[in-house]
Amino acid sequence: MNRRPSFLIIAGLTLCAGLLLSSVAAAALKIEITQGVEGAVPVAVVPFKWKGPTPRPPEDVSAIVRNDLVRSGRFDPLPAKDLLARPDSDSTIHFPNWRLIGSDYLVVGNVDFLGGDQYRIRFRVYDVFKGQQLDGYRMTVSGKRLRRAAHHASDIIYKLLTGEPGAFNTEIAYVTAQGAGDQRKYTLWVADSDGYNAQALLNSHEPILSPAWSPDGKRLAYASLEDRGHQVVYVQTVATGQRQRVSAHPGLNGAPAWSPDGRRLALSLSKDGNPEIYVLDLASKRLRRLTRHWAIDTEPAWTPDGKAIVFTSDRGGSPQIYRVSLAGGRAERLTFEGGYNARAEVSPDGRQIAMIHRTQGRFRVAVLDLESGELRILTDGMLDESPSFAPNGSMIIYATNSGSHGVLAAVSVDGRVRQRLSVQEGDVREPAWSPFEN
Repeated sequence: MNRRPSFLIIAGLTLCAGLLLSSVAAAALKIEITQGVEGAVPVAVVPFKWKGPTPRPPEDVSAIVRNDLVRSGRFDPLPAKDLLARPDSDSTIHFPNWRLIGSDYLVVGNVDFLGGDQYRIRFRVYDVFKGQQLDGYRMTVSGKRLRRAAHHASDIIYKLLTGEPGAFNTEIAYVTAQGAGDQRKYTLWVADSDGYNAQALLNSHEPILSPAWSPDGKRLAYASLEDRGHQVVYVQTVATGQRQRVSAHPGLNGAPAWSPDGRRLALSLSKDGNPEIYVLDLASKRLRRLTRHWAIDTEPAWTPDGKAIVFTSDRGGSPQIYRVSLAGGRAERLTFEGGYNARAEVSPDGRQIAMIHRTQGRFRVAVLDLESGELRILTDGMLDESPSFAPNGSMIIYATNSGSHGVLAAVSVDGRVRQRLSVQEGDVREPAWSPFEN
């Protein structure tokens, strides 16, 4: 069950060995908070009052909000048993009671039944010590959208209290497998950011690699070996399952990365010999070669302004991160600390690069500050892989090992918040965090 870092797999052109996945019985992700922020802000999320007939709605909106705030690591919601009262959006708030139990903020709300499959969510957020309402919101949704509406409410609350956008109403793509040997089946999944509503997009008896979200969150690009063992790149529409093979040149077709405008894919292709970085225009199918070097150039990632691509190359004697302009020219080396830096991911604001950094024989997630040049190691795993930023830049999801199993994990960009995301049985790999919902 030993795994090799992604760059070494590509170097040997044995990408299928990069997914040593065992049987998976359940693909929904279970999230465990392994480390939160010391001194997280106490907040009281009162169970939202139900105004309607029985049975109650299919989702507990306030519980989802409470769990979202816990997952952020920045808030410490009070247990329901410690709440001195249970006001709703129509109640008068007695703030001294909430000060007594040490709550900084208070969230109260209602879920109203409107008939048919329609519900209205109303909630208000209060600053307890100031004794003031900060804001109030309402939204009307169908029963199928209640969970996503709850995540949207969490995003609103998170931004209101931190000044930063939340990323709860987003999705995660990942790959699992079940069976063994020739019977192994790989599956590409998409789930809500909290692991619920896992939906299978693709089943294959060949590995599925490097899923990447389009900027509008409607499509996924990925590499697959299902074409008689030949690695090719597909683009698949999430809602319909319809897909198109976009790159099937001789040799390696891998590591797809979307341009910020969603019109192009950066790829690593070996059609002209060794792997190089190319840019594919999806409409015209025009292919432009961006790098020309005897070394292995792979794992491209776009800068948010669309003007440059960062990638992994061993042209300096070991895998390091480089940047090249879309206008062409010489590639600039960005990493100098350590003998291995690979699988770069640029932060949404373009100020940082997440990567896999080798230190003391371990492969860990690190972040490079592009302005200061400081490299910070965020994780303590043995074989961490595939870092992917949340769309608000606050967290990084990645693949790692827990005992003999492959799991996903997430870490805040300051390293203070950590989570583990695992399936019930087997392994899970290749995470990719979606953009904000449009």
